[in-house]
Amino acid sequence: MKRIISCGGLTLALLITPSLAADPARSYDVVVYGGTASGVVAALQASKMGKTTAIIEPTKHLGGMTTGGLGATDIGNKAAIGGLAREFYKRLGKHYGQDEAWKFEPHVAQALIKEMVRESKADVFLHERLKSVKMDGPRIVSVTTTGGTTLAGKMFIDASYEGDLMAMAGVSYTVGRESNSKYGETLNGVQFGQRHHQFDVPVDPYVIEGDPSSGLLARIHGGDPGKHGQGDHRVQAYCFRMCLTQDPNNRIPFPKPEGYDPKQYELLIRYLQKAEAAGVKVPLMNHVMMPNGKTDTNNHGGFSTDNIGYNYEYPDGDWPTRERIIKEHEVYQKGLMWTLANDPRIPERIRKEVGSWGLAKDEFVDNGNWPHQLYIREARRMIGELVTTQHHCEHEQIEDDPVGMGAYQMDSHNCQRFAKDGRVLNEGDVQVPPAAPYGISFRSIVPRASECQNLAVPVCLSASHIAYGSIRMEPVFMILGQSSATAACMAIDDGISIQQVPYAKLRDRLLADGQVLKWTGPVRKPGITPGPDMVDDSQAKLTGRWVPAMAVGGYVGRGYLHDANTDKGAMSARFILKIEKAGRYRVQLKSLPNPNRATNVPVTIRHAEGEAKVTVNQRSPKPEEREWALLGEYRFEPGKEAWVEISNKDTDGHVIVDAVRLVAVP
Repeated sequence: MKRIISCGGLTLALLITPSLAADPARSYDVVVYGGTASGVVAALQASKMGKTTAIIEPTKHLGGMTTGGLGATDIGNKAAIGGLAREFYKRLGKHYGQDEAWKFEPHVAQALIKEMVRESKADVFLHERLKSVKMDGPRIVSVTTTGGTTLAGKMFIDASYEGDLMAMAGVSYTVGRESNSKYGETLNGVQFGQRHHQFDVPVDPYVIEGDPSSGLLARIHGGDPGKHGQGDHRVQAYCFRMCLTQDPNNRIPFPKPEGYDPKQYELLIRYLQKAEAAGVKVPLMNHVMMPNGKTDTNNHGGFSTDNIGYNYEYPDGDWPTRERIIKEHEVYQKGLMWTLANDPRIPERIRKEVGSWGLAKDEFVDNGNWPHQLYIREARRMIGELVTTQHHCEHEQIEDDPVGMGAYQMDSHNCQRFAKDGRVLNEGDVQVPPAAPYGISFRSIVPRASECQNLAVPVCLSASHIAYGSIRMEPVFMILGQSSATAACMAIDDGISIQQVPYAKLRDRLLADGQVLKWTGPVRKPGITPGPDMVDDSQAKLTGRWVPAMAVGGYVGRGYLHDANTDKGAMSARFILKIEKAGRYRVQLKSLPNPNRATNVPVTIRHAEGEAKVTVNQRSPKPEEREWALLGEYRFEPGKEAWVEISNKDTDGHVIVDAVRLVAVP
């Protein structure tokens, strides 16, 4: 039984090449949807294995973010990158006269991508978007584009950032953040307490300061931000990675965009004025220098290039919706740069600094020197047979069928900006390193066999939100694109579904082609498993914005918390003790000594006979207390209030919160 699955929203009329329009049906071994770097590598690998290929790209450009401004390659660990991905950076290196180039100009990457496409001999269909997908049971027969072109294939690869082919083929997927409880994670869902990319000084959110009835400033929502660890629909923020320069011969001043609305930047102006008055220099963006005096400029700080909260409709949106969102992001970011460089209310030193930069005249020359690719950090994520999670990143779960490796930190940009208790807060940023480079399972890049048997998904793969935050790096997408094509070609040769490809055979070919599949280096030791006598920080009742960390080993559970040595007196952590048997107990606090710790941490112990207050030195504890600091011996009884509370009031360094335990006194 054959069926047509179409998406009526993806029908924007587009210009197509006349020669292609005259030939409405073509057949290939492998059809790749998405001319990202992953898609190009997939086509090249399929060609190397003797297969005919086609690349369908929804935009006018190939290479995605690799050619769209992301020249500062997010790596994690170079040793985890092999195959055609590694070859790509070696070939870039030749251009610059070095072994490898991990930082490069957009136009140089564009030229190399075009060269790789020529080598693949792939037919390329630019500015073509999917209109329908023809299925025969759980197999894709052909795809038809909005330009009227129909391409049949034996195998298909969805290498797009959006996952349109995957979705239109009826493959299960998700959008947004899962709850921590979904996969037993700690870094998923709503994440309060993170201090990265936060407002460094308190900022009133109301149009008239102190007056809630005046309404909120633009770019702040007044709804419920959710509870910590709770799943939601929110998507981490997108931005453009700008290529800037200070070279007067190559610099174009930031343009004031059509549709500029100064009200969109009132929060920014108020923030900078308050920071200036407080003598606080806040970060505005991150300039990573590229060759020839150019940058890859990324988001950095509480109000920067990330357009927080304006992308929720993008993943499932039709193309008119997506184009509206892309345009809004462009106007926002161009307006941001113009405001910082020109608005007289911006502190003069900031205007002078930002104004010294401009768009690079020799980049993105066919798009007004503006990046042609919005950074879609996350859109749809497939739900395959195996979902890669935080447990894989932390080496708590290791699969036996890896087809590539991830190595970057578990990274999510902010997902919302909201008002609470008279101040503005961002939420969603997470930056936690993995235990070591980790394998990505073959089962995470193919759908369930019951849903589709001739499709691989190397970009919108099967991963939880927080694990995807580690995987979603351009080199990893290239690695998985090559592995997807290898499996697809093997399935064609053997006349089987892609899920049936024998892993041993696939592994041997991947290794022969230079892929890295196993990590043999050091692995960060996991935390101590909480025992029945312990209460971990993940169970504590928190007040204030504690920051998760893993920098110092020996912690209990999956990390510990610290106060970033700020907001003194505004943070506390209460550990509720469960008492099953009356008696006297030693109360101990997990100690992670470090020179930056506070020497005067106030701790309150609530026991059966009242409260006790002690002060703990977390900087240089006694030798016998380097693991567990003794808070004293107290009597506890079932049914009576029992807790330990740590505060950062008046402390002289970083305050650490990890775990509390009870030891019965004989």
